[in-house]
Amino acid sequence: MTKSSAAKAPPTPMKVALASFIGTTIEWYDYLVFGAATVLILNPLFFPSEDPSISSLAGFGAIAVAFIARPLGGIFFGHFGDRIGRKRLLVLSLVMMGLGTFLVGLLPTYDQIGMWAPILLVTLRFFQGFAVGGEWGGAVLMSLEHAPPKRRAFYASFPQAGVPAGVVLSTGAVMIVTQVFSEETLLAWGWRLPFLASALLVAVGLYIRLSVTESPEFLASKEKLDLPKVPIGSVLKNHKRAVVSGMLVNLAPNGIFYIASTFFLSYATVTLGMPRELVLVALTCAAALEVATLPLVTTLADRWTPRAFVMATSALVAVGALPVFLLINTGTVGGLFAAYLLALPILHAAAYGVSAGFIAELFPPEVRYTGASMSYQFGGILSSAPVPIIAAVLLDTTGTSTSIALYLMVACAIGIAAAYWSPSRRRARVVARAAAELPAEEVSAP
Repeated sequence: MTKSSAAKAPPTPMKVALASFIGTTIEWYDYLVFGAATVLILNPLFFPSEDPSISSLAGFGAIAVAFIARPLGGIFFGHFGDRIGRKRLLVLSLVMMGLGTFLVGLLPTYDQIGMWAPILLVTLRFFQGFAVGGEWGGAVLMSLEHAPPKRRAFYASFPQAGVPAGVVLSTGAVMIVTQVFSEETLLAWGWRLPFLASALLVAVGLYIRLSVTESPEFLASKEKLDLPKVPIGSVLKNHKRAVVSGMLVNLAPNGIFYIASTFFLSYATVTLGMPRELVLVALTCAAALEVATLPLVTTLADRWTPRAFVMATSALVAVGALPVFLLINTGTVGGLFAAYLLALPILHAAAYGVSAGFIAELFPPEVRYTGASMSYQFGGILSSAPVPIIAAVLLDTTGTSTSIALYLMVACAIGIAAAYWSPSRRRARVVARAAAELPAEEVSAP
């Protein structure tokens, strides 16, 4: 084999999966460091108020803006990802996310430019949400569509592992600057460092992502001139059932994730009186362990049918919901760590890892980026954004965390029903063939 031919050799599925994992980790670092820094540092700098609760609400509002932007990003990136390729859009999403995060580190504060400071901060947060809205679908599809037929769930789970890895990096970065710098230095300029560090991380991510080849399944669809002019139109016309199923199957994993990663930060510190630093350490340790357990669990999914595994793992989350609260309610260090270890590296890893491949394979390759991104990002509005708010309202209304566990169980039941009702992969192929027989004006080459 010559040197030139070796250079053109396609990457192994593992290389593509690791490239997707590293890129997704960097993007989620950028996305999550904003939330961690806002809760712990940025509120008084950008949302000053004599009432700390008002300042906190404004900060949470800035965080929530991204959930509005994510579906829009999913539609935009999905459209062009199905038209011109997965790789280009993944590179674009990484650059957009890194630029938005880096610019946050350069922003003047409220004391310097007044109301323009929070306006610019919220604008950049929207920019971040738009970018991450296109990240998930592209990363999952690159891993899935390079994978061998009997290992697709396993390789598709690698981008999912980027979420807990991003939690580790972002939480760790914020913990370091809060511990190393004095309060005065932290508020003066130390808070900027986790955001500015994004430039180095993005450079690494770009180097890795540019080294992999385009998805072979996309290239096959392109070769057959099987690419619709408006992918979202095809999805809404031919795959409505798949979209709804894909939106709902993440109710179980997203529910337990946002309870553990967001609600517990307040519940454990305010309600149970535990030190915030201890809670952050427990969260970081559990997330670090999940980076390993998440892809390992999905090796079992390739031995089952994806639908059966999604249903089984959603049921597992339902069974584990109450024990998670019983453990953390002990108010002990051991109980706190046990609750986090059950919630993230076991329950969330089992349910979340397999959902990537399951959602993606509800759609044929020619509209897969659009369909999977729409399902995941619109589903996030239902299954992610409201979770901490609902949990807080239930706790305040009922006075017991058992009501939150029951809420999680109901969410899991809906997710199980959605998986059961989802179209089979055989049905998806039949629908795809039917769509391919549409009049010529509805299907075109790129």
